[in-house]
Amino acid sequence: MKNFKLSVFLIFLLFSCNESSIKEHHTTWQHYLGDPGRSHFSTLTQIDTSNVTKLKLAWSYKSGGIEEGRTTQIQTNPLIINDVLYGVNAAIELFALNASSGKEIWKFKTPLADVSGLGVNRGLSFWESNSTEKSRLFFSSGPKMYAVDIKTGEVVNSFGSNGSIDLRDGLGRDSKKLSVVANTPGVIYKDLLIMGTRVGEGPGSSPGHIRAYNVITGAIEWIFHTIPQPGEFGYDTWPKEAYKTVGGSNSWAGIALDEKNGIAYVPTGSAAFDWYGGDREGENLFANTLLALNAGTGDRIWHFQMVHHDMWDRDLPAPPNLFEAERDGEKIPAVAQVTKSGHVFIFDRLTGEPLFPIEEKEYPASKLEGEIAHTTQPLPLKPEPFARQILRKEDLYDPDRPAFVDDFVDKDQNIDPPTVLEKFEQITSEGQFIPIDTTGVVLYPGADGGAEWGGAALDPNNGVMYVNSNEMAWIVRMSKVGGKAGGASHRGNTLAQIHCARCHGGELQGLDDIPNLQDLKEKFTPDSISSIIKNGKGAMPGMPNLSDDEISGITNFLLGIEEETDHRAEKTDTEVPYAVAGFGRFKDDRGFPVVKPPWGTLNAINLNTGEYLWKVPLGHENQLNDPEIQVSGTENYGGPVITAGGILFIAATKDEKIRAFHMKTGKMLWEDKLPAGGYATPATYEVNGKQYVVISCGGGKMGTPSGDEYRAYALE
Repeated sequence: MKNFKLSVFLIFLLFSCNESSIKEHHTTWQHYLGDPGRSHFSTLTQIDTSNVTKLKLAWSYKSGGIEEGRTTQIQTNPLIINDVLYGVNAAIELFALNASSGKEIWKFKTPLADVSGLGVNRGLSFWESNSTEKSRLFFSSGPKMYAVDIKTGEVVNSFGSNGSIDLRDGLGRDSKKLSVVANTPGVIYKDLLIMGTRVGEGPGSSPGHIRAYNVITGAIEWIFHTIPQPGEFGYDTWPKEAYKTVGGSNSWAGIALDEKNGIAYVPTGSAAFDWYGGDREGENLFANTLLALNAGTGDRIWHFQMVHHDMWDRDLPAPPNLFEAERDGEKIPAVAQVTKSGHVFIFDRLTGEPLFPIEEKEYPASKLEGEIAHTTQPLPLKPEPFARQILRKEDLYDPDRPAFVDDFVDKDQNIDPPTVLEKFEQITSEGQFIPIDTTGVVLYPGADGGAEWGGAALDPNNGVMYVNSNEMAWIVRMSKVGGKAGGASHRGNTLAQIHCARCHGGELQGLDDIPNLQDLKEKFTPDSISSIIKNGKGAMPGMPNLSDDEISGITNFLLGIEEETDHRAEKTDTEVPYAVAGFGRFKDDRGFPVVKPPWGTLNAINLNTGEYLWKVPLGHENQLNDPEIQVSGTENYGGPVITAGGILFIAATKDEKIRAFHMKTGKMLWEDKLPAGGYATPATYEVNGKQYVVISCGGGKMGTPSGDEYRAYALE
């Protein structure tokens, strides 16, 4: 009888623990994108296909942080823990709200709050204390990572130096000359915080090594060199001295974690300079690679490089998704990675074996001097790409309209711009991985994807992936720089082309939400321009790697200040023979993409079979008056959230709406207009028996106004 009672007690205890665990999973959103496997999935079912049309605004919160005269953004996927919501505003200030009312509990402003160059913050990491240590949020602002007490909003002083660590430290180079921030949160494995970072993408950028920090002390516990050093695997895929000077190969998009097997899955971006690689001959491991690392030690388990010797800025744009694939009635632990080019690569996550065939396809040589393009690139044979792969003449939507390609119109001559068709016939459009030249090459999907940083959702119950995609063609062209003509003035122009044009356009005229640099005389002094170049401003990273002489050269060129020719300064300190001369979206004079709609899509793919379940346009261009196109789709930034209630929630679109779709059919069931674009991934949670869906409405992309509001929806 005694043993029977003990058994009953143990069964009750087990049930109680499971019930508690299930309740916690149901009601909270404790991890970036929902869970360490980055599924974007919630088990909540209160909001379902039968009642989603009854969603109403439950609360809104004005988070502040908008700076007058400057475009700001909020891209945060908030956390909800124990009925408290934790988010970040446009000024990169951390706050805590009552998750059922939106009432502010506390706000944390870092000492860097008044310093430019902080970028954006897409989310937070949460470590729950299992001892006397305080539970904490890890929050990045500029180059600093803070540990913040989750209850009080104050820094945990025992972490790092008075509550923070500097992400520029420990990279093996002079930290004062490095530009390093963390826009996306890392993952927590036991007592380790595993972090990737955002670094510059031009010449002289910082290296993007992966580091694991002790969550208690802030000490670096291990480092993985994404640009291998002598004796390390992959060192022979670079020039011998590259590890000392080349930057990039960083993981800015986020990391997924297999907690059971102790494996971190780390996607990386391109090596710098990202449009010309004449100084980095070879495959360049571990740039553009999905890395499987031992989460406890940082040792490489396996890797797959998705772009060899990248010259197209084809960073892996989002965290991979972990799931269980089904093959012949068996479950296989799998990992899926979406790409800017519109592909999905799927692997056995323990061995790295592809679950669908991958072909190494041959591509032509580069026309740029010194550039040795890799002869092949890997492409999965299944699933089919979720974005169109080549722009053809017959794909042009309105070929006789005037073309507007951000930086391809000669502003100094009174000439009519070419038509869309004329511009198309002047450039190369032959699909993926055609080396960029000095005439112009179509990048399609464009430099922002395809898939973008919002990433994909993956239903753990059936292996169905939901991914939103952009259908925008870009044109990129290079120009030769350097030489002695023009002395110091020419030197400033050369430096501006190398370091500024890749973001601000070949004529420095600005691209969408990126400001133009052509008319700065009335707005800035030389000192303020020099400070921005060195320290950054807004989303622009600083360039502390440039010498004072180089910064002065760029400043004087941008302000039109004539300098006496100094023949000691005829060459730049960074030896790069090419710079971006043209870089922008291929649009017509109305601002519409030149391709036939849809211009943005939402896709459902069964990753067990590689087959599509449905594809629908996402968003609508309200100014398009075409009776044959009911839903145009738009460019979109931010990912979806999916639920056990059968609902997919997504904002992301240029038309500034949030929508709900039926997960099985792709039918749109509900939408609401937001106060500003919701260019972030939503979150869903439950408080006191009520399910909420929350989205940050930061706007500021694709020419739309900035905002500062967080909005939560619930059933009436």
